[in-house]
Amino acid sequence: MPFILRNVRLQGVDSVSCPTTQRLAAWQSLTKLLPASYFKQACHTIALAQTPAYADKIMNGEVKGRVVIDITKQD
Repeated sequence: MPFILRNVRLQGVDSVSCPTTQRLAAWQSLTKLLPASYFKQACHTIALAQTPAYADKIMNGEVKGRVVIDITKQD
């Protein structure tokens, strides 16, 4: 099945083909440009036992950003 988009503009950064030194410089710049509060709201760390509850929240659109599952973290 073809992937067809009409009247949609996909934007983003393709960092895979960018040299490592430039990628590192870009990430360094982001740490200076974005406030610390951004990083706190952009990523959540949860325990493995919390995964089913967070899966429901993600499917319902209640979670923003990324969720990291720490398999060493206890509830």
